[in-house]
Amino acid sequence: MNIFKSIALPVAILVAASFAGVGALSAADGVTEAVKPASKDNPLKELWSGKKWASETTQEMQDDEFANPSGPWQAIGEEEWSKVEGEAGKSCASCHDDAAQSMKGVGARYPVYFEPWKKMMVLEQRINYCRENNMKAKPYKWESDQMIGMMIHVKSQSRGMPVDVKIDGPAAPFFEKGKEFYYQRRGQLDMACKHCHEGNYGQHIRAETLSQGQSNGFPTYRLKWQKPGTLHRRFRGCNEQVRSKAFDRGSDEYVNLELYLAWRGQGLPIETPSVRR
Repeated sequence: MNIFKSIALPVAILVAASFAGVGALSAADGVTEAVKPASKDNPLKELWSGKKWASETTQEMQDDEFANPSGPWQAIGEEEWSKVEGEAGKSCASCHDDAAQSMKGVGARYPVYFEPWKKMMVLEQRINYCRENNMKAKPYKWESDQMIGMMIHVKSQSRGMPVDVKIDGPAAPFFEKGKEFYYQRRGQLDMACKHCHEGNYGQHIRAETLSQGQSNGFPTYRLKWQKPGTLHRRFRGCNEQVRSKAFDRGSDEYVNLELYLAWRGQGLPIETPSVRR
């Protein structure tokens, strides 16, 4: 049986919201037109955001700032940004002032190589590093409302900017590890990431349309989850679906995979907070 065979199933999404779009889509946004890969070494000949395969209703929900269901978490992030916590008596704003200025472009550059750790760091880890070392405050739990809110607040300042990660220099060996993970078969289904997101995107598996597995919209609000979630939550879900070992959020395996995945989508615009099925 070909598991990628299209299966027509009725899907009903009930949404009550006014549509007041935040602007027309650009010509090369990964939805109306493919984006050309930034590197000739990219195995994908054209890049498409996961938004391309979302229903029209879901796309409208994402684009409407009033209907986007991530709104409550955006508000949490804005509040957390200015909240004084920890023994140092600081907030994020104490060092970084207005996020609209200081965080512009930051979300598009992560993951980055972090010299003190001698390895890659994702944005969630950077946030907690600042909390623990600069604010002397407790770290956020990875999928907490506070972490999700802060991630959305920071990454949304780069919305519309292209993904632009660095994979050379000290990041190079970690990029190779992420690439190796991507192509490695795993689990009882003996599948690798590529089997869904490189060779079969646009096809259907059960009721799902397979995308390229791009990361430019995370954290993303999944209707299935009924809340926004991080990319590492999605990684764990994919591993579990092929009946493989799921790694911890923030593990070296997932951090390196995130770097490789960002490179595959280099040039796609940041969509945070995106909405997916």
